[in-house]
Amino acid sequence: MFTKNVKQLSAVLCSAIVLLSCTKDLNQPQDLEFDQSRIRGAVGGPLSQKAVLGRKIYFDSRFSEPSGMQSCSSCHLPQMGFVGMGSIPSTATSRGFIAGIAEGAVSGAYGGRKPPSAAYATFSPTFRLNGNDFEGGLFWDGRATGLRLGIPAAEQALGPFMNPVEQNHPSEEAVLNKIKSDPEYMNMWKAVWGSNLTTNTPNEIAQNYDRIGLAIAEFEASSEVNQFTSKFDAYTRKQVDLTPLEKQGLALFNGKGKCDKCHESDSKGKVPALFTDFGYENIGLPTNIDFLNPMNRNNAPTDFGLGAELINSQNPAWKALAVQNMGKFRTPTVRNVAKGENNKRFMHNGALKSLEEVVHFYNTRDTDPSWRSPEVTLNMEKSDVGDLGLSKKEELAIVAFLRTLSDGWSSSGSNRQSTL
Repeated sequence: MFTKNVKQLSAVLCSAIVLLSCTKDLNQPQDLEFDQSRIRGAVGGPLSQKAVLGRKIYFDSRFSEPSGMQSCSSCHLPQMGFVGMGSIPSTATSRGFIAGIAEGAVSGAYGGRKPPSAAYATFSPTFRLNGNDFEGGLFWDGRATGLRLGIPAAEQALGPFMNPVEQNHPSEEAVLNKIKSDPEYMNMWKAVWGSNLTTNTPNEIAQNYDRIGLAIAEFEASSEVNQFTSKFDAYTRKQVDLTPLEKQGLALFNGKGKCDKCHESDSKGKVPALFTDFGYENIGLPTNIDFLNPMNRNNAPTDFGLGAELINSQNPAWKALAVQNMGKFRTPTVRNVAKGENNKRFMHNGALKSLEEVVHFYNTRDTDPSWRSPEVTLNMEKSDVGDLGLSKKEELAIVAFLRTLSDGWSSSGSNRQSTL
């Protein structure tokens, strides 16, 4: 069975890992420290001109084909913590979700993964091998490495525009032409980049298309996206106390529940806790049986995540590690995980339906026979998932703590969370 599935991976396209010299407009890779584009969200401040341009593009549904059907924010909604919804039907002017999986600009077009959070994404370092483990990069499988543009978020932002099951543009030039046709965009573009947007040569098209990604990443690095305004943040600043149940949940999160093994809860210098180690794990998730891809109902391939990207890597050392990374997916932040939880799905494939179910899965994967078989059994995490020995009350305490991580908390009331 594994041999058959590996053969299926030949269809997976992995971006070539090419190191290019960057102009003064590009953020340089940082191996040890967060660069300024990543730390900006922690210190706040007004949006730069580049971030304003990125914000305008992020929320503009004209950047899809058909035009007007989908923007970046269609799958990464601010009120949901910059992720998608659980299920919502399509309308004449918008696309929906099925069990956490977003519909693309073309009616009936779906991928197979839940949109990851755009919030706090700019803190992810460039993709790299740290000892025996990979870390950094974006998308669930790390294919937005950041090695080309210096920051994974910029490369990630460019992917959906061209993806046929997302924003569905036929070419990079088609995306740029939407900016060229709008005088307001053109004025903003010249103010940011110091010159008009031109598409006369392949090099101009490539450079200016990259600049779209850099502008969106600048917006995603801003305090509008990376707010650090949760109850937990106020607690760490000694502005509020947690309830006894929330405190118990925090202690369990960092102790018996082993959550902090991957979702690190300590601050690093000026940057508050990001609740991720930027690593990759296979926690043994089952398939999302509530999602049936209308375009691929009977032939959905097994999703091998990081391993599927590495198997076609141009880096021989990375390619050699593909098999031992099959089934692994990027560890997301759990900041904002409770935002909009009444209509939300969880994990990379949307298989779990509630925070209570998420914590129960981590606790009982190996002891509760009602859990379905893992989609990928290779490389499953054994020590920190599956048999934690948490009581039901302890599970609920961890859930209560997770709800303190939603941005927008104020002392005058609870978080304003969407219940769409």
